Amino acid sequence: MTGAEALDLAGRLGPVVVFLLAITVTAELAERAGVFDVAGHAVARMGGGRRWVLWVLFSVFAVGATIVLSLDTTAVLLTPVGLAIAAQVGLDPRLLAVTTLWIANTGSLLLPVSNLTNLLALHTLGRAGLGHTDFVKASWAPAIVAVVVTLLLVALLHRRSLRGSYDVAPPAEPHDVVLLRVSAVVCVVLGPLFALGAPPWLVSLVAAAVLLATTWWRGRSLLQGLPVPWLMAAGFVAISVVVEVLQQRGLSDLVTGALPAGTGAGALLALAGAGAGLSNVVNNLPAYLALEPAAAGSVERLVALLVGTNAGPLVTPWASLATLLWIQRCRARDVVIPWRWLVPAGLACAVLVVVSATLSLTLV
Repeated sequence: MTGAEALDLAGRLGPVVVFLLAITVTAELAERAGVFDVAGHAVARMGGGRRWVLWVLFSVFAVGATIVLSLDTTAVLLTPVGLAIAAQVGLDPRLLAVTTLWIANTGSLLLPVSNLTNLLALHTLGRAGLGHTDFVKASWAPAIVAVVVTLLLVALLHRRSLRGSYDVAPPAEPHDVVLLRVSAVVCVVLGPLFALGAPPWLVSLVAAAVLLATTWWRGRSLLQGLPVPWLMAAGFVAISVVVEVLQQRGLSDLVTGALPAGTGAGALLALAGAGAGLSNVVNNLPAYLALEPAAAGSVERLVALLVGTNAGPLVTPWASLATLLWIQRCRARDVVIPWRWLVPAGLACAVLVVVSATLSLTLV
């Protein structure tokens, strides 16, 4: 790799790494301020004692968190919220746990910040003179289809758990009002800023700085043990470098030649299927990087690849980082969902979502 190529790769990965670190800090501080705790209890109260209403509201919350704060944030912070709600109201914990896991992946198509792969794709679009608006215009249809199909399947598989009623949960624990309000406002304004095209790395960096300063002012003890995903970021960079080297040694030509060209339904399904399959074998980030050359030059093909690498990693535990984080959170609350159920169910969800979302690209 030449010096110029290394600088180009650094320019591509730098904003992604900054976003990953900053949005994680933002989400963690918002959680410590009580934003997710209060929101979870509010959802339980708004459900009015009806299980299916509670699930719908929680699902909307999960979709919003995934779109605005990324799939990893949903896996890390919303999983314990869902499990806590389930325990409070007597729900089968698998209902909200599986909803969180699947939505974290399939709901990460709409905005560039929803998934690290989207940020990489945005950089590629930028080289062609395209930006955030073009990304959203191309991704909105498959994003909606992916979420709808996912929730319909969850409702079908857990239809018994959705029946009946529950006792309304007690109020949330008291929190610092100023810190809670500032954190809530920060979380709310992130989405519109991202959608309007503000640089994700800059928005998340400012958000993290605001919450760090506010937390330092209102409750310094909340900063203790603040997790920053340095290892995750380093792993992402290492994987990217390896894939870049392999591409320079012929991987790009091999991949491009193995997949059909064009934007017809068959070509898009083949690309999305390759992304989903490879993601479940090696992980979605290297899968995207390896297959991106096959999608270059076409917004439709790039989005089809994202459908596969974002919504497809639902079969193996290592297919996405969000799944690994979700497993850790479930184990921390002694909730175990057998893989003999999760693998076939995840496969069914991945196939249905990837196929339907990809086909939606041919209809808009």
